[in-house]
Amino acid sequence: MAGNGNGNGDAAARTAATEENSPKMRVIRVGTRKSQLARIQTDSVVATLKALYPGLQFDIIAMSTTGDKILDTALSKIGEKSLFTKELELALEKDEVDLVVHSLKDLPTVLPPGFTIGAICKRENPYDAVVFHPKFIGKTLETLPERSVVGTSSLRRAAQLQRKFPHLEFKSIRGNLNTRLRKLDEQQEFSAIILAVAGLQRMGWHNRVGQILRPEECMYAVGQGALGVEVRAKDQDILDLVAVLHDPETLLCCIAERAFLKHLEGGCSVPVAVHTTMKDGQLYMTGGVWSLDGSDSMQETMQATIQVPAQHVDGPEDDQQLVGITARNIPRGPQVAAENLGISLANLLLNKGAKNILDVARQLNDAH
Repeated sequence: MAGNGNGNGDAAARTAATEENSPKMRVIRVGTRKSQLARIQTDSVVATLKALYPGLQFDIIAMSTTGDKILDTALSKIGEKSLFTKELELALEKDEVDLVVHSLKDLPTVLPPGFTIGAICKRENPYDAVVFHPKFIGKTLETLPERSVVGTSSLRRAAQLQRKFPHLEFKSIRGNLNTRLRKLDEQQEFSAIILAVAGLQRMGWHNRVGQILRPEECMYAVGQGALGVEVRAKDQDILDLVAVLHDPETLLCCIAERAFLKHLEGGCSVPVAVHTTMKDGQLYMTGGVWSLDGSDSMQETMQATIQVPAQHVDGPEDDQQLVGITARNIPRGPQVAAENLGISLANLLLNKGAKNILDVARQLNDAH
């Protein structure tokens, strides 16, 4: 009996020692906004990471941002650059999360010190969509009745569409996608609202897309349709972890777009829009600026030869970022060429007088 007891004791001790020495599953904490769309976007990124790293555990931590809390003021009037990112970046800084998933268009072209975009995921449809009030199903913006009110939270959309459809009125509408659709459907104030196609598709609301706006009607925001993963710039483990998410073509387009916006010193308080495409080793980029009412505008197109590189190519071992993005697994040459294209296009517009349009737009927006 005594021998059996000792044997059991030895087995228990061995089990305890094994458990103590066995590696625990590492937990990666992922920050996100609380909105349904933000959660869907974050879940999609986490699902990809889980498939790539089955030995890791991912915990999602949701929080509200300034932009989520202030719903009675147009985004362009709040006077805060990081409306949808500040609280998430604070959690990153305090080491409460390891990475944050954003809509790339919400991320400023200059990030706070110590942060970088460690991955840009494959872009979904970047265009804007018109969602109509049920009584106007089958219409287009062109065929809506005179003085119909169209809701949008974006100066970029309002400026372009006012110019194109002068018979319509544009009014600010705030809230997450669910809130805006409810305001459209249940109230009589809006005949239609403008939303990003990508957001509607991610929510599974394809049937609400009444019209997709072509680039000649409304160019899109810098980074629209792409997701960015923000991390601490010195956190090499996490940088390596998320780098596999980079989509090379999306990365190059978004580097060009962010360089364009940064060089113009644009933001959400002025109407700036882009349209970029890659074809046969050429990156084509159209950029434009508008006055607030759309009456004054300027657009130009440029192209550059940029071969889309294969992923997992060993890149440089330095810490240099381009427009807030770190992509060491993508060759440096194409990234610099994309950045130069964005800067060159911005300079072309500035040399033709774009600064005056932007300055006036900024002053009028601030005054109102």
